[in-house]
Amino acid sequence: MRLVLTAGQDHDLRAAPLLLAGLKCRHVVADRGYDANALLDLIRASGAKAHIPSTSQRLVHRSVDRRIYRQRNLVERFFCKLKHFRRIATRFDKLARNFLAAVALASTRLWTRAYESTT
Repeated sequence: MRLVLTAGQDHDLRAAPLLLAGLKCRHVVADRGYDANALLDLIRASGAKAHIPSTSQRLVHRSVDRRIYRQRNLVERFFCKLKHFRRIATRFDKLARNFLAAVALASTRLWTRAYESTT
């Protein structure tokens, strides 16, 4: 798992190359907001396949494997659970390093809760 903190006014697309650098994966799944030629070229150059739906402005629309694209649901649910932590949802911390530490701590707690025994 990788976490990168960007400025509030920045688009998430700016952090995508930093997150994907050196990552070894076969598939990259994202929503329409990440449909940019530079990002698609970066994904292709790394040897992965992009599962990113085309925006309506594209002349030629790419097909997306629905079975793989549905896995994006896991990331969306993770963000929803992350926002249940009041400190993160309200951006209580003033310093970026403290906010990132809170996100890392909450992410770890969510990850370990997924693997704890229910018996």
